[in-house]
Amino acid sequence: MPVTVTRTVTTTTTSSGPTIVGSPRALTQPLGLLRLLQLLSTCVAFSLVASVGAWIGPMGNWSMFTWCFCFAVTLVILMVELGGLQARFPLSWRNFPITYACYATLFCLSSSIIYPTTYVQFLSHGRSRDHAIAATVFSCIACMAYATEVAWTRARPGEITGYMATVPGLLKVLETFVACVIFAFISGSRLYQHQPALEWCVAIYAICFILAAVAILLNLGECTNMLPTPFPTFLSGLALLSVLFYAIALVLWPLYQFDEKYGGQPWRSNDRSCGTSHTYYVCNWDRRLAVAILTAINLLAYVADLVHSAHLVFVRV
Repeated sequence: MPVTVTRTVTTTTTSSGPTIVGSPRALTQPLGLLRLLQLLSTCVAFSLVASVGAWIGPMGNWSMFTWCFCFAVTLVILMVELGGLQARFPLSWRNFPITYACYATLFCLSSSIIYPTTYVQFLSHGRSRDHAIAATVFSCIACMAYATEVAWTRARPGEITGYMATVPGLLKVLETFVACVIFAFISGSRLYQHQPALEWCVAIYAICFILAAVAILLNLGECTNMLPTPFPTFLSGLALLSVLFYAIALVLWPLYQFDEKYGGQPWRSNDRSCGTSHTYYVCNWDRRLAVAILTAINLLAYVADLVHSAHLVFVRV
């Protein structure tokens, strides 16, 4: 349900006009209490893990970074709200909090899945395992808290708000996040350097990521009026181009990674990097499969983005 936050501010009057000193009720409103829960859960998660050193390898580092990053940015948002500094914030306050909340939801969701499946289950019983399990629980709590904020603050039909609170804006966040995960899977391994078609797929991921990131930054900086075309038209063209590119990648990546006729490996057992013993690193065949799945997910996101963006253009006309 939508939440309206009423802020009580304390002001002082100077010769240049009223100056906002603080918003003492920022923490007592539903959204403020929700952000306190986010702050507490992420703090407890990384504290539990750090106290026993229960993070090793890329996946453990990713989870630790997620909790620390979310804690730090949530703290900044609370400080801005408490100090009444929204007008002085360098980015659009209509767009920044929900953009961050959506990213934080995806970050915590990924950590809540990756950390227990690639790390916790292989720990021996003891203090470290108990702390890691507890950290996973608090990561799930943080994920639900951030998702609740997105659900509360997203735009409703007929409501005038920032672009990032709309469905296309939230889809842009999903598209860039999935692209970042794809980059993580293809980095540090030679999964694409042997085939020009696979290099083209990587170029597609990079181009579409940059275009979506530019759209987000234009909104956060409130610079959409700098475009030579209306912003809805720009978004529709961007979404259409990305759909075409990702459709190509969805065909080429699995074809050249899993078809023997094109030098691929159809069976996981044929990949010597996928041994039977546990390691904290994802083997190459699993990386290839993950990228193929994520490519399909992002294609669906761009198709939905295209539908919504085209609707905005139609309404505008």
